Amino acid sequence: MVVGAGLAGWRLVEALRRDGYEGEVTVIGDEQHRPYDRPPLSKQVLAGVVDVDDTTLVHPNSPHDVTWRLGVAATALDVERHEVHLAGGERVAATHIAIATGTRARRFTSSAGERVHALRTIDDVIGLNADLARVTPGATVAIIGGGFIGAEVATSLTKRGYRAIVLEGAARPLLGPLGAEVSSWLVDLPAAAGVELRCSQQISDVVVEDDALRLRIEGAPDVVAPVVIAGVGAVPNADWLVDSGLVLDNGVVVDRAMQAAPGIAAIGDVARFAWSGPTGPGLTRMEHWQVANDHAATLARAWLAGEPHDGPFVPYFWSDQYGKKIQMLGHPDPDDQVLRVHGALEAGRWLALYHRDGVVTGVVALSSPRALMLAKVLLETPTDVAEAVALAPWVS
Repeated sequence: MVVGAGLAGWRLVEALRRDGYEGEVTVIGDEQHRPYDRPPLSKQVLAGVVDVDDTTLVHPNSPHDVTWRLGVAATALDVERHEVHLAGGERVAATHIAIATGTRARRFTSSAGERVHALRTIDDVIGLNADLARVTPGATVAIIGGGFIGAEVATSLTKRGYRAIVLEGAARPLLGPLGAEVSSWLVDLPAAAGVELRCSQQISDVVVEDDALRLRIEGAPDVVAPVVIAGVGAVPNADWLVDSGLVLDNGVVVDRAMQAAPGIAAIGDVARFAWSGPTGPGLTRMEHWQVANDHAATLARAWLAGEPHDGPFVPYFWSDQYGKKIQMLGHPDPDDQVLRVHGALEAGRWLALYHRDGVVTGVVALSSPRALMLAKVLLETPTDVAEAVALAPWVS
């Protein structure tokens, strides 16, 4: 049984069938939709170049011998009986249960309530597009949060002719995931793409005012916009597991085979997993598209072959924003040191290495996809930063 009809859950179904599992598979999801790809929602779908139907992950050649339980939420897990409790009172049992419930958008709390949009699901983007349809192109749209989602939304709306204003609470966007130095290299991208970025904006409230919303900002003039979108992070969907007895710590804690308990696993955004990076082991949770795919493959192997995948695991993510592509390999700490080794800031194309205690911990690139992928070898085994510079695989 797979609880969660998102990317990680569906990739697990595909991997199980591909690897020869012929038993019953049930997929439970709280949305009415079959599994779909979320990254295009803030990019191509919001930009109006792709329809929501085109984001589906279930294709004619996909496994069809699946029992779907959609539009019904899991409310509890009985670990001993291997039962999932559903809204409405039904209980569904299985020999193996995969928790793939992902994350939900953190809601921005204000007087405007649901008038402030989030963007995480198909229904979110449909509702946002309906709100945008009532205002004229060229109108101001305010975006709370200048992180990856906020930047992608601003980029898409600018392409559609809206005036996007991004209100970021920190001194500059992406300080958290990328660190102080790398984020400083990106701070001019919004203006170059026609987006207004305002940093250090502490929003005290959003209130409804006629047909518009007024954002009250501490120590700064209010911003008035007919549409407001908040991209302020995500929360693991693990609340339904609080009485299960599983270890919960910013997600569901699992071992290297993705197991949370005998016959019960967690994968994707909801999993806090054992990961051994270049500088040592630890527990982490990553909200990355590629990580969800890797988790699914690891769990299928663990359940069918009795052992997890032993190859090197190199986390990867990307974001398309302001006409540029940001990509990262690894899972560096934002406080790690940074060395730019390829390209130039003024060219808008570069590659840099994160390193700690002399060991490469990550690779980040702006609009240099080939160079980034060539540098992946530096993270497959611990690599000294001086050795990395000497090897310079990014120029091969």
